[in-house]
Amino acid sequence: MTENSAGPASPESGEGSNEATLVRSQERSDKVEADLEKHPGNWRLLTGDRPTGKLHIGHYFGSLANRVRLQEMGIESFLLIADYQVIYDRDGVGDIQDNVMSAVADYLAIGIDPARTTIFTHSALPGLNQLLLPFLSLVTDAELRRNPTVKDELASSDRPMSGLMLTFPVHQAADILFCKANVVPVGQDQLPHIEQARVIARRFDERYGRVDPEHPVFPEPEALLSATPHVLGLDGTKMSKSRGNTIEIGMSADQTAKLIKKAKTDADRHISYDPANRPEVSNLVLLTALCEGADPYQVASEIGDGGSGTLKKRLTASMNDFFEPIRARRQELIADQGHLREVLRAGNRRAGEIADQTLDEVRHAMRMVY
Repeated sequence: MTENSAGPASPESGEGSNEATLVRSQERSDKVEADLEKHPGNWRLLTGDRPTGKLHIGHYFGSLANRVRLQEMGIESFLLIADYQVIYDRDGVGDIQDNVMSAVADYLAIGIDPARTTIFTHSALPGLNQLLLPFLSLVTDAELRRNPTVKDELASSDRPMSGLMLTFPVHQAADILFCKANVVPVGQDQLPHIEQARVIARRFDERYGRVDPEHPVFPEPEALLSATPHVLGLDGTKMSKSRGNTIEIGMSADQTAKLIKKAKTDADRHISYDPANRPEVSNLVLLTALCEGADPYQVASEIGDGGSGTLKKRLTASMNDFFEPIRARRQELIADQGHLREVLRAGNRRAGEIADQTLDEVRHAMRMVY
């Protein structure tokens, strides 16, 4: 695996969100992408989802399809279903069992191969979670509170912050570092999380040392920025299950058609692709283009004065055609819960072995082997 130490500003610099840093991060991401194609065996990837609901088309176009692409490039991949993260901002787990199994079905249906991608859950890996203790010794309360996710929770929630929520950035670092992942696909808003993991990897090496004098225990992970345009919900706002503006991957063709029919547009009959000024219409155009593998400007030009009705009909047909084989495969998988559970158990076993091995290295580096 490659190890790179240079990177964007650290959390303590206060400069991680400025434009220059984003430019540098994109440049680093472009270099990573180029090396992934040339030397896929040098990389180990970690990505995942929080099972708070069913996966939807925003997940698919935003990250799931890219995971399949990276897997097919020959990159060893780890796919986390972050079930412990469900409880960091809520009082219960709700339909977590169903959501976890639904996610496994979605992964397999879109082309994730459990022989090449290890699918696992937080709660099954004691070794991963035990890394939280030494990692927490490497960060300060002030650094945690500067993390964008934690800051948003503090600003928007009317309930006291849980300890798990406060330490979320460190838990995420443990997710990445337990398997020594050195590349993590993210959006720009998640760059501070990757930098926090890089900081923890560096500080562990500086404070506790190494097992192998030639290599630190943990590599510093690189961010792979998504090239996919941001997909909005059917109302033109952030796609979210709680807002009722999503189309789940597992929905039927009829359900999809009904939701698209209700999608928000605007009063201008002429269809154009202008995300800044016409976000609702442009989002439907973009979804059509993604399903067809086409250019959104060309799609808009072809519809022209056909209006929103024509746009919605075309999107409905394109989306149902695109997802038909995925949905058919998903139905077969959902009907075989035993197979889904075995896939997850096998992934948990493999990830657990790696977590235990990493924890053993951590104990040796910390001289805590008795």
